[in-house]
Amino acid sequence: MSPRSALQSVISPSAPSLLIVEDDEALANYLTYAMTEDGYQVICALDRSQALKISPQPLLALVDLGLPPAANRISEGLFLIDALLTKKPHSKIIVITGQDEESAALEAVRRGAFDFLSKPASMSDIKTAVKRASLFLHYEEHLSESGEERLHITVKLADGPKNTRDAAEEKIVRGVMAEVNGNVTEAASRLGLVRENLYYYLKKYGIQMHKA
Repeated sequence: MSPRSALQSVISPSAPSLLIVEDDEALANYLTYAMTEDGYQVICALDRSQALKISPQPLLALVDLGLPPAANRISEGLFLIDALLTKKPHSKIIVITGQDEESAALEAVRRGAFDFLSKPASMSDIKTAVKRASLFLHYEEHLSESGEERLHITVKLADGPKNTRDAAEEKIVRGVMAEVNGNVTEAASRLGLVRENLYYYLKKYGIQMHKA
C-alpha cells in the first residue's frame, strides 16, 4: 500500500462524528457504510430539515448541494451551510455538487464550506477530503487548547482549490513539526497519523525531521 493510499484509509482514534446529507438513499447508505468502516460515527440526513434536527451537531459534514425540495438547484444546500456554520462556526463542511460546478463550488466556499467535490466523486477522493477536514479540526482544537487562534493561510485566488488545500496542509504539518522540534513520532501522534503517512507529507513538502 502506498503512503497516499494508507493516508486515505487511516483514521485517528479520536475522529469526530460525521454528518452526511444526501437525498439519494442508496448513495447515502453507501457513504454511511464506507465512512463507518473508516471509524467515523456517521449520522445521515436526507434533507436540510432532518439535518438541522440532529443534536449535537457534528463538526464534520458532507453535504450534497442539490437537496429537496429544490434538488435541481443549490439553494437548499447553501441554506444548510449557513445554518450549520451559524450553530458551530468551526464546522468543516465538504460539499458535493454536479450542478454548474464552478459557480456552485465558488458560492459554497464563499459561504464558508471547507472543501468541495464534483460529481461523480470517487470514494477515495471523498475519504481524502473528510480526512483532511478532520485533520484541520484536530489541529484547530490543539491551537484552542493552547490559547491560540485557528489556522489562517494566504494564497492567490488564481492558484485554484488544489494548491490552496496543499498550502494549508503544508502549513499544518510544518507547524506541528516545529512545535515538537522535528520529532516524527510526537508529530504523528498530534496529527492523528501513523509515522508512514507523516513521512509522505515530509517528503512532499521538503520538511526536515529530527536527526538522532
